[in-house]
Amino acid sequence: MTPSAPPGPGAGPEDEEELVDPGGPEEGAAELRSLTVPAALHQQRLDKALAELVPEFSRSYLQQLLAQGAVQLDGRPAPKPAQRVQAGARLLVEMRPTQQSQAFRPEQLPLAVAYEDEHLLVVDKPAGLVVHPAPGHWSGTLLNALLGRDPRAAQLPRAGIVHRLDKDTSGLMVVARTRATMDALVRLIAAREVSRQYLALAWGRWRGPDERRIEAAMGRDPRQRLRMAVLDPARHPAKPARTDVRLLAQGEEALLARCTLHTGRTHQIRVHMASIGHPLVADALYGGRPGAGLERQALHAWRLAFVHPVTGAALECHAPLPADLRAALAHWGLGYNLPSGA
Repeated sequence: MTPSAPPGPGAGPEDEEELVDPGGPEEGAAELRSLTVPAALHQQRLDKALAELVPEFSRSYLQQLLAQGAVQLDGRPAPKPAQRVQAGARLLVEMRPTQQSQAFRPEQLPLAVAYEDEHLLVVDKPAGLVVHPAPGHWSGTLLNALLGRDPRAAQLPRAGIVHRLDKDTSGLMVVARTRATMDALVRLIAAREVSRQYLALAWGRWRGPDERRIEAAMGRDPRQRLRMAVLDPARHPAKPARTDVRLLAQGEEALLARCTLHTGRTHQIRVHMASIGHPLVADALYGGRPGAGLERQALHAWRLAFVHPVTGAALECHAPLPADLRAALAHWGLGYNLPSGA
């Protein structure tokens, strides 16, 4: 990372998310808890009462225990979270380790670091690496790698992660190393003072001027909930979204574009590019078929720029294109106009 002029108005993360600490026991051994329902929790739902009585663990973790039959109410299994409890009732809870409760653990995983100081680091995430533990990916994530790299990361929510990239999107992410830096980075992202640019390989022939501003509100696709979509805010829940796109190179079948985010909606670049007839190569969710050997969406976060929240220095970092994208560009002859640092 090298000093540079302060970035102009930037963008938030490509993917919005609710950043949550799921909680759960730290060790693998089960623990038995004997509890009595106090008068203040009379007629409360069982899962809510448990959350009050065992506040160090998350409600979702306790619901897992209920589903596993690890909670007894007055000597009988109590699998229903909505069951009402009576004052004076006896609860016996077996605090079993689950995949989720064991997910936030250090792992010695390779991690490419583009910049680091005592306050923050910038990592170059490879395609295929999941950022946070989640169903189907309880280990081997960026969070696990950060915990394995620096034990102090365990003292921070989400190991200092303040934004994310999709699993199959490669490129740069900034991560905090202290709580004060984490809070400051969250404010910078919310204020759109972190400039993030992506390189995208998309299908089709570009028409019109080389630069285009896409301003189209986005929300959850009402017909397919796993997708996002460009929507009319008057008819559907949608948030404003803006992406600036510049054509860098055009081939017979595909094109290379630089995309600058000005908002951080989920799947924003993927949705906006598809909405103008240029779905990303291999982005099956939004109509992009595989090509040139690519089987993951052809999107790379290549540039990250912001003012350091502690030192005040203007910082800029670039991530070279990974091998799969370089091979695809070479296949279509699109590499001759790459920006500096790519």
